[in-house]
Amino acid sequence: MGNIIPVVDKKEFLKSFLQQFELKRRECAWLLNYLMSDDELMERVHFVEQAAHTPKALIISAKGVDTIPFSFHKEKHITTDAEKAFHDIRLNQNEEIYIELHFNGAKHYPPYLVVLEDNPHIPENIELTVAFQKEAELLLDRSIRKFRKEQLLSQIDNALDQQDEFAFKRLVQQLQQLDEM
Repeated sequence: MGNIIPVVDKKEFLKSFLQQFELKRRECAWLLNYLMSDDELMERVHFVEQAAHTPKALIISAKGVDTIPFSFHKEKHITTDAEKAFHDIRLNQNEEIYIELHFNGAKHYPPYLVVLEDNPHIPENIELTVAFQKEAELLLDRSIRKFRKEQLLSQIDNALDQQDEFAFKRLVQQLQQLDEM
């Protein structure tokens, strides 16, 4: 990590944060208090933006913001169950924990800015990643359409060979619908 924040600063921030802001779910407060109770655990806590990109994330919201109250992300698994997050943290105390907090005035709240770290897990160019993903989806869509069209044409040929007028009309209609998409 680029900048190392002392445990004392993280604990001071969390104490003041919990006094000043009411969380949407009270389980989040006991989860944060649990983290503060263990200095070794707090060494592995990092406050970041876009925590969903990290291997293990807590995303917590205070009242007054339009975001989900709580989510816990671990690798590709996501849950809104704070108890599951607590048990994972308790059982895997050697793993880094990335916390993203949503509250009014976060970008202008000095105590938060002091503990906020760069997120090392954000793709370097997220816009490029999104563009690649969209291009891949378009390519996949084109491939599926081409495959389906070839399938329909083969089925139409079979219907003609068997002189099945009903199947022929139905398949031609499906082909026309596919071409209109």
